[in-house]
Amino acid sequence: MEVEAGVVKWLGSVRGIVDAPMDKVWTMVSQTKKVVEWMPMVERCTDLAGEGGVPGYVRFVSGFMFPQQDGDRSWIKERLVSMDSTSHSYVFKMEASNAGLDGSINTLKLVDYWDDSTLVNRSFQTDPLEGASEDSIIVTQGFLYKSGINRIEDALKA
Repeated sequence: MEVEAGVVKWLGSVRGIVDAPMDKVWTMVSQTKKVVEWMPMVERCTDLAGEGGVPGYVRFVSGFMFPQQDGDRSWIKERLVSMDSTSHSYVFKMEASNAGLDGSINTLKLVDYWDDSTLVNRSFQTDPLEGASEDSIIVTQGFLYKSGINRIEDALKA
């Protein structure tokens, strides 16, 4: 938990090693529409506004990312806040969703690791959700992002 100017945020992060050079990993994860290839629970990614990879770009992502009471697919409308190919990082903000995560900030950052491997860092912050526990939200988001990290290597081979 982080308190920023009196506002409480729930924070989490996950990381993992991908056995591929950082530039190759960046090419995959920085192409916004390729999220369906490396995020296992994402089924569809649709452009809504702007150009992929350019701040201001908006996409609609749907699939089984966050469990829904009715068993239906979850969806997220998110805006690209920043993308920096020099630091191999980007930030998305969830603008609307049926998962209650509106306003959440999600960051991806790559770090060159040894022997042509890449350390992938995913971090996220969200406002507290009424009726939900901080631990359950952090575990759910952490599982989603860790699953994506684990799938990058296979997506690169496909």
